[in-house]
Amino acid sequence: MNLNIDTNFIREIKELVNSAKQRVVTSINIAMVYTYYEIGRRIVEQEQKGLNRAEYGTELLYQLSIELSKEFGKGYSVHNLKLFRKFFLVYQKRETVFLQSKIINNFKTKTLSYNNSKKQIGQPLVDQSKINDIFDNYPITSDGHRFFLNWASYILLMRIKDPNERSFYEIECYNSNWSFRELKRQIDSCLYERLSLSRDKEGVLDLSRRGHIIEKPIDVLKEPFVLEFLDLDEKERYSENDLETEILNKIQYFMLELGKGFTFVKRQMRLTFNDKHYHADLVFYNRFLRCFVIIDLKIGEVTHQDIGQMQMYVNYYDRFIKTIDENKTIGILLCKDKDDAIVRLTLPEDNNQIFAAKYETILPSKDEFVKLIKDNN
Repeated sequence: MNLNIDTNFIREIKELVNSAKQRVVTSINIAMVYTYYEIGRRIVEQEQKGLNRAEYGTELLYQLSIELSKEFGKGYSVHNLKLFRKFFLVYQKRETVFLQSKIINNFKTKTLSYNNSKKQIGQPLVDQSKINDIFDNYPITSDGHRFFLNWASYILLMRIKDPNERSFYEIECYNSNWSFRELKRQIDSCLYERLSLSRDKEGVLDLSRRGHIIEKPIDVLKEPFVLEFLDLDEKERYSENDLETEILNKIQYFMLELGKGFTFVKRQMRLTFNDKHYHADLVFYNRFLRCFVIIDLKIGEVTHQDIGQMQMYVNYYDRFIKTIDENKTIGILLCKDKDDAIVRLTLPEDNNQIFAAKYETILPSKDEFVKLIKDNN
């Protein structure tokens, strides 16, 4: 089929590419994201002019690929052009204004918090008046969209069918400054689904609009925690000490799995009273909740004795360690298995300090997470 493509159409595409190459943005990669979106738009609009859309679209992409490759080299294969088209079709319908305002407001909040901390020690502040200039570096597409991530990240995000889930990862990736590898790991480990388990419908919707905001103790909980990076599934048997040691050997990955705001304090923190010594496995501090977080590791099913011991640790920290301006200590029993009835009956009804959460040493499949969600609802 010899298709006569509108020369103005080809010229517009070439101008888009040239414009992107010449424009100084935060990075070339971000600049090209905008270009790919606009190329996708032009392709969709041009395809809609064809009488036989399937046949016309195939030939259109083939000839466009030839023309662009001649002038700009690699990167404009038919496969990539299909990705550009899909990018436009997926992202043209997102909640543009809401999503962008949340990202910008989160950035402003972080900057304000940073400035407040620097005021106390007399260090230079970030100029608040420059914040809008920072976001002016992210152009607006012709239909009012801004993009904050690189192209590789959007290729990952386009695979997610649920727009709420996709929005959550886009916000989290930007706010948490995830690398491509970290984003992929969070998607593969179904972070959105795991956070959804402990939330009602409104809370799940809030995840898609605000990202993971830590405001209360329950917000740090995931069900389950996924520790596949420890490679413990390769061992037939392992002890609690093995589990703790592997976590410390890969503390960076464990901190990523814990979530936002965590700082490692100490392992095997000794608590002494009445000439008896006790040891909390891992102690962290969360700057968002402004409290200590004690984690005890259990390779089997958590018992009511384990819960009682954690209550003792939490009480000790609240009475002897935390300062007046800090919030109450949180305790997390990270266990291989648990009986929810035992946990509920052992803890007071108004409990908001001690939690039992399961962990997995292998990465469950998406279907397994979906089943888990249904079983817990």
